Amino acid sequence: METVLRPVIVIGASVFLTVLIGWATDVLLRKADARHSETPLWGLLRRGRVPYQLVLCAAMLRGSYDQAKLLNDHRTGVGRTLTLVLIGAAAWLVIRIAAAIVETTYTRYARAHHDPARVRRVRTQVTLIMRVVAAIVGVVAVAAMLLTFPAMRAAGASLLASAGVLGIVAGVAAQSTLANMFAGLQIAFGDMVRLGDTVVVDGEWGTVEEITLTFLTVRTWDERRITMPVSYFTSKPFENWSRGTPQMTGIVYWHLDHSAPLEAMREKLRDILRACPAWDGRACGLQVTDTTPNTVQVRALVTAKDADDIWTVRVTVREQMITWLSMEHPYALPRVNTAESVLPPHHIPSPDGTSLRRAYDFPRTGRG
Repeated sequence: METVLRPVIVIGASVFLTVLIGWATDVLLRKADARHSETPLWGLLRRGRVPYQLVLCAAMLRGSYDQAKLLNDHRTGVGRTLTLVLIGAAAWLVIRIAAAIVETTYTRYARAHHDPARVRRVRTQVTLIMRVVAAIVGVVAVAAMLLTFPAMRAAGASLLASAGVLGIVAGVAAQSTLANMFAGLQIAFGDMVRLGDTVVVDGEWGTVEEITLTFLTVRTWDERRITMPVSYFTSKPFENWSRGTPQMTGIVYWHLDHSAPLEAMREKLRDILRACPAWDGRACGLQVTDTTPNTVQVRALVTAKDADDIWTVRVTVREQMITWLSMEHPYALPRVNTAESVLPPHHIPSPDGTSLRRAYDFPRTGRG
């Protein structure tokens, strides 16, 4: 009877205490979250209740397993398994706690600062820092797990003795990976590109959606994702439309007839911009920038507070101006000129009216 009750009591007590302590901790975190609503720390810490309970359960079972006297023939294997679970759960819990602290710090910073560029910069740094912390904790946890095996401890001396050679080999083999990792850290703390920035890369316009230590993802305007190594942004030029202030100036071109009503177009441009919410009111203008034998090139200059709004302003101005010209001034649109040309006064018509040539263009025959 004792051989049956002892394991049940030991295991049952461990599970019961785990559930009880986990429930009590969760209640305290909920009360703290309700009392301190200005900070999300306590609510974020609740995300770690699963690894927290797993750590408690593994620790209690590991400490009381010898008292249970269950599976004595496999005591070593069961004890090592519980140790591995405890190490893995502890690493998971550390990552959750670190994530809660970092995210709370970022939230407070975002509330205190209203500059979108600075907030995106901090967000990029926080994201990469969390990835580095998770990688370090994971490596330490795996190393601790391996050291629980006696064979691995015995091999540690030989591994340390050949650490120099292994380091050289690993550095040569993972040269590109290490370059990307250092480029990722350079991007994070060099403020070259941030999450949410509008960039133009290889002729593609998009928004930076994800930055890791090795690659960067750009979401284009048509919902495609372009993934490239972060070393690209440290070795090649690219356009960052969000660098500095997000305000932008946009240009709209039209090719029109020489008789286009420029003053009326300037008035219409101002009317269109006044009715466009995306225009920030900083500047507007309309000028003729080039001419060809058949058309003139008219350029409108408009401004907006960011890249998304400048796109809206440009397409609105282009569409409404063309519609207005086609309805009110159709003669201003480009066309093929088929009318008879106006002759200079020194031209002499031929007797039949079919040929027009300059008097001095007739060939000299010597017959007068």
